[in-house]
Amino acid sequence: MSSSRKPRTPLPREVVLLGWVSFFNDVSSEMIYPLLPLFMVAVLGASATSLGWVEGISQAAVAALTAWAGWRSDRFARRVPYVRWGYGLPVLGKGILTAAVAWPMVLVGRTVDRIGKGIRSSPRDALIADTTTPDDRGRAFGLHRAMDSAGAVVGVLLSAVLLWWLSGSPIKGATVTQSEHTAAAFRTIFAVAAVLGLAALAFTFLLREPRHAPRDESVAAAPRLSGARGLSRQYWRVLTLLLVFSLANSSDTFLLLRAGQVGLEPWEVVLLYALFSLVYTVVSYPAGVLSDRFGRWRVIAAGWVLYAVVYLGLATTGAMAIWPLLGLYGVYIALTDGVGKALLADHAPTERRGLAIGLFYMASGVTTLVASVVAGVLWDRVGPDAPFWVGGFTAAAAVVLLLILRPWRASPATPSPS
Repeated sequence: MSSSRKPRTPLPREVVLLGWVSFFNDVSSEMIYPLLPLFMVAVLGASATSLGWVEGISQAAVAALTAWAGWRSDRFARRVPYVRWGYGLPVLGKGILTAAVAWPMVLVGRTVDRIGKGIRSSPRDALIADTTTPDDRGRAFGLHRAMDSAGAVVGVLLSAVLLWWLSGSPIKGATVTQSEHTAAAFRTIFAVAAVLGLAALAFTFLLREPRHAPRDESVAAAPRLSGARGLSRQYWRVLTLLLVFSLANSSDTFLLLRAGQVGLEPWEVVLLYALFSLVYTVVSYPAGVLSDRFGRWRVIAAGWVLYAVVYLGLATTGAMAIWPLLGLYGVYIALTDGVGKALLADHAPTERRGLAIGLFYMASGVTTLVASVVAGVLWDRVGPDAPFWVGGFTAAAAVVLLLILRPWRASPATPSPS
């Protein structure tokens, strides 16, 4: 790191606005997310395998749309319309969850919600990259992830308070299936979350398209699949390594299901999720700054090590140990999520940035589908600890591969502009 580094300037308006959009969206989404596995398994009577399919297929919906949405936003140099649609559809999805009487309806609601995520994610992240320089890109993604997870903290805490208030003080040993009142409380919380999702949508109407450099018309006129050929070898190497690790990364709903399985009450599970989200919020921005200064891969490698530790710990933990482990899990997310997106943007040219990020979302959605379905089957047929043994050892293998290849040798701490 050079001592002549320029003083940091304020981040662009669009980055800050997108942070608020994500904040309010996550207030809405995270009111529901920690309750969903409990709602499916305890209220609707679904199996862990069904939970795996719901999460896997909903992530596959993201996978099916992100590359397309990214490519379209590149082709027409417009990001904002995709962001608006992407934050509008989840309101409808949450409405379907509110009315769900069987787990296939949960599948439909989650899929509609994730279709919105698929439409918005790569154009949104490309918009952040478009409006920032490489020197500040990690910081920008770090701020965005911090505000996103801050919304998660608020949403989870609001959910916990509403759950406690609507279902009454929890009785030791009581389960959700013994209380229709608690089931009704779940549905009320889902409905409130759907209404709050409108705030995120409203903020998207304040966004403006950035000024783009003069466009190469050959890019706009190129056939649909030609854009991928313009991505560098280094980009594909980064993508491949990130996907190897993602094979270990099943849906976070299994962490919450594990918390309930080891004895935590539903309201305690919600607070546990709040802890993980709070840690994620606090660490995300510093993690982005560190990646700008010392290199993306070094920060990501530290996160992968933490993931392996957490999952191997969850394979043997009891109710007490799960609290610090989920705190460490929040650190892992902060070290890898925004930093990984910044790393992909570093190695993609501006005119193909939406596609580059979209391809990552698409491919990681497929690996999440595989990992989540496998985790659900292992839970039902082998035991609740099995998904965590498999995930922990797979993550450890990814860390070993990273140490062998040492990709940071080809990734400078501050990448040159695209």
